[in-house]
Amino acid sequence: METLCRLSYWGVHRTLDAAGWEPRSGHSEAAPDEVTRRRGRRTNLGAPLARAAKLGLAYDMKWTAADIADQSGKTFVVTGANSGLGLEATKALVTHGATVVAACRNLDAGRICTALPGPGTVDLRRLDLADLTSVAQFARSVVDDYQTIDVLLNNAGVMALPRGETADGFERQFGTNHLGHFALTGELLDPLLAAPAARVVTVSSTAHRMGKMNFDDLMGERNYQRWSAYGQSKLANLLFTAELQQRFAAAGADAIAVAAHPGYSATNLQSAHAREIGRGIEEKFTAVMNKVLGQSAEMGVLPELYAAVAPGVAGGEYYGPDGFMESRGHPTLVTPNDRARDEADAARLWAESVRLTGVDYAQLDRTV
Repeated sequence: METLCRLSYWGVHRTLDAAGWEPRSGHSEAAPDEVTRRRGRRTNLGAPLARAAKLGLAYDMKWTAADIADQSGKTFVVTGANSGLGLEATKALVTHGATVVAACRNLDAGRICTALPGPGTVDLRRLDLADLTSVAQFARSVVDDYQTIDVLLNNAGVMALPRGETADGFERQFGTNHLGHFALTGELLDPLLAAPAARVVTVSSTAHRMGKMNFDDLMGERNYQRWSAYGQSKLANLLFTAELQQRFAAAGADAIAVAAHPGYSATNLQSAHAREIGRGIEEKFTAVMNKVLGQSAEMGVLPELYAAVAPGVAGGEYYGPDGFMESRGHPTLVTPNDRARDEADAARLWAESVRLTGVDYAQLDRTV
């Protein structure tokens, strides 16, 4: 489904309008403003591009999960750990000795994580990102039991669902994909800041290119289109990463914020989306597209794993597949669109997220 969205973004019209697919129009992008100023600091938004050229990425040597170093003694929190990319991430980390706090909405479904082979360990805990009370309860339990968290992998998400609301009244995609992870990251700041060289990795999507921050109607109460709402939530993931990195740097924190996307990976995200909207033709079409175009979850998880554990990763970077239209392949540095690098939108989104969740990241004000 993401590939169809991506093709739509580049101006290819869908051919299934008669089956109820939402129409899409092309997007134009403003000329990039490579250097902007905010809060008295200069940020060179072209730096990741220069670094990519310097390092010779895309890689001649293809990085795989086999290249992960020993992670013994390190603690990871992985959201959505029981299926899809989250399960593959948990599997790879446990194989290399990590302790993984597997955050799952359904504990019965999450028991698959506890049976994974490897020298690492899995600590299964319940987390519902669509419920801020659940987020706070999960975070408190983790903070009570772990002095440090080396990596928080904000992996879980929902895609292109009919409009619904979270337990707190937020639009479901924005509330789960962005606000839930925003609150979780803030609630886990203490053990993250206590770890040496901690990382917060947030999974976005190429569908961020369809997104626009509609600050006057963030919850889609006046106008809701499921793919536009998904694009907005994935754009929010990138703006959150950029702003969090700015705040880590300003506070002198020994932590970085990084983003990644999986390309078109054949996971339960697509099938769950098709079942949720109840369109048989779309569910069948999704199954065919996954087989024909989708890469495996084992490949799709590589960019977020690279962002989480590879040496040399810098704050604010964005990783995705190195193949055609970033739809498949091995991890490489990629570039988000201009909207994802809009510092004014990033600051405004941060303020709105604090207001909506009540999580203020006050620890960063006390770091220096």
